[in-house]
Amino acid sequence: MKTDEAATDRAATDRAAADGADVDEAAVDGRGARASTWEEGPADLRLVPLAVAAWVAAAVAVGVPGWWTVAGVVVCLMGGAVLLTPAAARRFGGTARPGEGNAAADAPTGRDTPAWRLRATAFAGVLLCAAAGAASAGLHTADLRRGPVPALAREYGRAQLEVTVTSDPRLTRPRVRGSESVPVSVVLDGEVTRAERSDGTVHRTRAPVLLIVPPGEGRAEWLRLLPSTRLSVGARLAPPSRPGDPFAAVLKVGGGGPPRIIGPPSALQRTAGELRAGLRRATDGLDPDARALLPGLVVGDTSRIGSELRDAFVATDLTHLLAVSGSNLVVVLILLVGRPGRAHQVERGGLAPRLGISLRGTAVAGGALTLAFVVVCRPEPSVLRAAACGFVVLLAIGTGRRRSLIPALAAAVLLLVLYDPWLARSYGFLLSVLATGALLTVAPRWSEALRRRGVPDRLAEALAAALAAQAVCAPVVVVFAGRVSLVAIPANLFAELAVAPATVFGFATLAAAAVWMPAAEGLAWVAGWPAGWIARVARTGAALPGAELSWPGGWWGGFALALVTAVVVVAARRLPHRGPVAGLLVVLLLLVVVRPVPLTRWATGWPPRGWVFAMCQVGQGDATVLAAGGDAAVVVDAGPDPVPVDRCLRELGVRRVPLLVLTHFHADHVAGLPGVLRGRSVGAIQTTGLEEPPAQAAFVRRTAAAAGVPLIRAGAGERRRIGGLEWTVLWPAADSGAAGGGVSGAGGAAGDGAFEDEVVGGRVAGGRRVAAGSGGANDASVAMLVRAAGGLTLLLLGDLEPPAQRGLLRAHPGLAPVDVLKVAHHGSAHQDPGLIRAVRPRLALVSTGRDNPYGHPSPRTVESLRAGGARVLRTDRDGAIAVVGAGPGLVAVPGGG
Repeated sequence: MKTDEAATDRAATDRAAADGADVDEAAVDGRGARASTWEEGPADLRLVPLAVAAWVAAAVAVGVPGWWTVAGVVVCLMGGAVLLTPAAARRFGGTARPGEGNAAADAPTGRDTPAWRLRATAFAGVLLCAAAGAASAGLHTADLRRGPVPALAREYGRAQLEVTVTSDPRLTRPRVRGSESVPVSVVLDGEVTRAERSDGTVHRTRAPVLLIVPPGEGRAEWLRLLPSTRLSVGARLAPPSRPGDPFAAVLKVGGGGPPRIIGPPSALQRTAGELRAGLRRATDGLDPDARALLPGLVVGDTSRIGSELRDAFVATDLTHLLAVSGSNLVVVLILLVGRPGRAHQVERGGLAPRLGISLRGTAVAGGALTLAFVVVCRPEPSVLRAAACGFVVLLAIGTGRRRSLIPALAAAVLLLVLYDPWLARSYGFLLSVLATGALLTVAPRWSEALRRRGVPDRLAEALAAALAAQAVCAPVVVVFAGRVSLVAIPANLFAELAVAPATVFGFATLAAAAVWMPAAEGLAWVAGWPAGWIARVARTGAALPGAELSWPGGWWGGFALALVTAVVVVAARRLPHRGPVAGLLVVLLLLVVVRPVPLTRWATGWPPRGWVFAMCQVGQGDATVLAAGGDAAVVVDAGPDPVPVDRCLRELGVRRVPLLVLTHFHADHVAGLPGVLRGRSVGAIQTTGLEEPPAQAAFVRRTAAAAGVPLIRAGAGERRRIGGLEWTVLWPAADSGAAGGGVSGAGGAAGDGAFEDEVVGGRVAGGRRVAAGSGGANDASVAMLVRAAGGLTLLLLGDLEPPAQRGLLRAHPGLAPVDVLKVAHHGSAHQDPGLIRAVRPRLALVSTGRDNPYGHPSPRTVESLRAGGARVLRTDRDGAIAVVGAGPGLVAVPGGG
């Protein structure tokens, strides 16, 4: 009997080995029962070179002229054909080893295939896949270069077009270009099917295009458009901005009115749109962050996510949660079929066996869920990419074998690149593939290493996954972002706790919304808790002073970070006493991220003790800070971006802002206003009287009203005192018709009852018209003469141009020399020499951005200031700048960076 049992066990072992699994014979107990321990053999990497070859070839062919692509395809095909001939393959592979020349060894297939033939076939496959990738890219790009639409784009002509919408509409991100804020436009992908020129000529065609709709009354209607909707639009055509863009033209739609719909969307798209709309309605009652984030987590609908929340996700490397991801699908599939590795066991996991669904029915249900995922999230390339990556993980769930996953991932990459060659140049595609590959190969090894050191199983898996994904993705992020997130790993670990419940209840909300809205709202309330947790993780991580580290961008920067990462990984494996060293490194990293002010000041000297005035490094813009005692400060201007001014104020320890002065309404001075308001008590916002540009003035009013902060006007002669600060407004000069006093906006006293804010004398101009010079909004800048603690004097000129500078000097002929001059208009060449001679500053500070296109600061201005005896410091080279002391003890301390 024991002999029969042993034979049965040996047969089972042989069958398992034939299936590719290595069975631990020690796991077979004395009763003949074999344990369910499966150990994978080495990963099968044969498809990886084929996928990489097609990927690289497609990426190159997308951006080169067509004849180069044809030449490359021909060379690859000829090389592959030559390598497949036996004679060439022998020469390529070298001399056969003894025993390889017999008849059995020369068989075309089987284990006895000679090594030279295998090598030749492998290289031939690489060349043929490269030819396929290049050919696919060449054919796709050729379609973009011919036909009436590219011809109209080259002429920058206008035409009446019929366009089929192929994507969801989306809003561009608000950004600053010089002094202007670029308007937020509606953008959507489409396909032109009919083009009518201005001369009446009509062409039928199929050309992919990008539509840009400027701000207007019809924005809401444009944002409600569904894919497959047919439109008639009048537009001006322009070539794509980059040669590798997947568009034949960019359509700049005129009019700003609602879209003219000539054909409704398909039934499938209407169904998907109704489901997505139902999810949005069900989440209407949630907290703002959960309401914005939950549709993004479930179906990639980011229409409600504002720039502030998006910036927090970017700073913490959590943006993969805002896009359609294969992980969304995997969470639901795991709920259905259980954790990976259970499918080969007698007791299957998940809900399927508990619901009595057979193995075949489970497979059908998984396929149906995948199809529904693609339909609801739109069958766009990014969704197909996510479904493909989800399929790879589904294969892991079904088989429990990692060995088969790398070939599956490589095959998915190969098919996707051939289907859509522009994915070969997509950073999102590269990050998806790298992250999936790291989770399949690197993470299991690191997880096992952590388990051997006593880390609990679940924590080891999560930590290894976060470390592996960050290690392979961070160098790619650096290429286009020029930064490294120091909080990405803990942020992903904490966020991961809530991803599964938010996704599961989010999908349940999506399904219930189509049947019974009250039930959907209840499920949305449950899903809102984990969604809100994820948002809080992102905001908390982004708010830390050292959340991000600047790093050189571009491919050289990415290569440098990859090299540093490799050195760290190797050192971590070979370093003695790894436990204590790792603990010390974690503590050091925590201190770098948190940056407690006493420790930071001790280590870097920044911010210096007793600082009186600071100029923040905010790029091409202005943001300065006047210490008012304790954690209070008066802020003058907010810069072009909320993130750097918020970081600067945190480093300076500013929590209360009795008064924020916005010298004028140019975007490089006011667009960062939300960063000043973030987490701080602001008493009032003081502005100039000239509301130009109107859009940015309206932005300031909206932002102040939303925060409940009153707006007040500044006027010449006005004197104020807050704490140890006292200042006089020198400019703009109110005209004879300006009304006195007055508060606009939210109302209330300037100090809002929170801080002492005494108006010593003068009057406040409440009118819109001011005596500005030819510089328009620049010449309406609020200019201030400040006397700080210790007698330090500062002259802050905003962006005054020479006409206004001369007017200021005429209005104040007794203007005395000052200790510190905030140089007007970022140190441009437009300065009045008379004013510089009159104030004779000891320190001249210039706020300007690195490599700005305006040539700021002007060498002529810098030389003029130095000739007058001033020491010139500039934020593009010196970083943030702090001023300490007064008189003989006056010191300027650069913050670096």
